[in-house]
Amino acid sequence: MFNFRKQLFYPIHVERQDPMFAKVLLEHYAGRNSELSSAIQYLNHRHNISNRYVRELLGLFAAEELGHMELIAVAITKLGGPPLKCVNSQGAPWVINYIDQNVDSISILQVDVQAETRASHLYQQHLELTSDPNMKRMINFLIGREEVHKRLLQRAQILIRETGSPEDFSELIYDYKMSLQVLE
Repeated sequence: MFNFRKQLFYPIHVERQDPMFAKVLLEHYAGRNSELSSAIQYLNHRHNISNRYVRELLGLFAAEELGHMELIAVAITKLGGPPLKCVNSQGAPWVINYIDQNVDSISILQVDVQAETRASHLYQQHLELTSDPNMKRMINFLIGREEVHKRLLQRAQILIRETGSPEDFSELIYDYKMSLQVLE
């Protein structure tokens, strides 16, 4: 299911080292609303979704979130941050309690929408903590990707509620893949 590409989703450049901001980014690496939490939650949730298109969408999101985690890791390293561990910005280790355990399709999608919203808000807050234009661009890129995920999850929720057609569901996958075309 997963492929590894050496090329990052987004190029990471820093103007100068900033270990304090690198520490802030740990929150996105392995905090409660981190890329790690999102990836694992999507991997878990996809196995509790009966619709094959939504299951595929969650798998695609999981893979992308792992790619975002890699972006954050590279940024932390280039900023002169601490050696990477699965900890948040206060040094608390990542825990499984960060992952939602719902099994109902509508609840799963709602929780995932909420997680994308929280991640986007956290990025917005941290946007103000750096003056590096490169880091601001990276964070804005990640906010944009969170918004794509949120919009597609909301559409999936509506389609499940309204018993959408296979064509409607396959359009979710198409729209997701088209959103990636901008990246290449």
